[in-house]
Amino acid sequence: MGQLISGSALAQEIQAEVGHDVLMLKEAGVVPGLAVVIVGEDPASQIYVRNKVRACQALGMYSEKMELPVSSTTADVLSVVRQLNRRDDVHGVLVQVPMPRQIDARAVLNSILPEKDVDGFHPVNIGHLVSGNAILKPCTPAGILEIFKRRKIELAGSRVTVIGRSDIVGKPVAIMLLHEHATVTICHSKTRNLPEVAREADILIAAIGKAAFIDDSFVKPGAVVVDVGMNRVDSPERTYQIFGDDPQRMEDFQRRGYTLVGDVNPVKVLPVCSYLTPVPGGVGLLTIAMLMSNTVKAASFLSERRVADSARR
Repeated sequence: MGQLISGSALAQEIQAEVGHDVLMLKEAGVVPGLAVVIVGEDPASQIYVRNKVRACQALGMYSEKMELPVSSTTADVLSVVRQLNRRDDVHGVLVQVPMPRQIDARAVLNSILPEKDVDGFHPVNIGHLVSGNAILKPCTPAGILEIFKRRKIELAGSRVTVIGRSDIVGKPVAIMLLHEHATVTICHSKTRNLPEVAREADILIAAIGKAAFIDDSFVKPGAVVVDVGMNRVDSPERTYQIFGDDPQRMEDFQRRGYTLVGDVNPVKVLPVCSYLTPVPGGVGLLTIAMLMSNTVKAASFLSERRVADSARR
């Protein structure tokens, strides 16, 4: 029977380290600041933004939420981002996605200064990631790497399969794993014999957005399984199909009208794997912790550059 890796415990470790760095910066007269831009009233996005603001406040960082109406245009959002780019008290800029359809999301994300791009998605930062010189790395992949580091899971020489090729998780985590000397296979919807390919992996990372899709047929006995998915199951039949008569899950469903499950079926996979990240309580918590870490790194870099620029004048 595999063990669950607590994202909460790891996130607390990381945030304690970030909190120490925040204090050091404050002693130097710098208060790390994160501005989050949100367009519209999407409920899930509102929750994500609220959690990010709370995390900043808990660590003693400055946070600001910029709310724009759902009718906003690309030009409106670009104007806000450019203002934030110019502000010395804002070290990290994050634009919450998805945005309304009329907005050119790529143009908006590319308009963030690379040194303030705490999501790590700007083409300049992706270029640094590929070359192995990134300071600001995409938060979810960075959180996944922290799992391996802090739980002493060997990467060098390990065979890793990533199921999912998104720009947010699949591609960047594969690049980061290559820098750690892992042998990486990326699978996707066109991969033939997907379970067979997945079973070759010492480490399996599931990031495809399909509820409980990965079962024991995908997992080599003793493999480490990282579940990046976050899916809402809103029918009692489907909940029972995945979790059986698990009283905690049924109570969760009855209380909220849904329950959350990742891309991995934990009931079927946990007896086979060595480690599994749970959903909820796994990778998602690490993503926010790494966002806080990136904001502090950006604050440190920008303050050092400001001092250097002043010295040259």
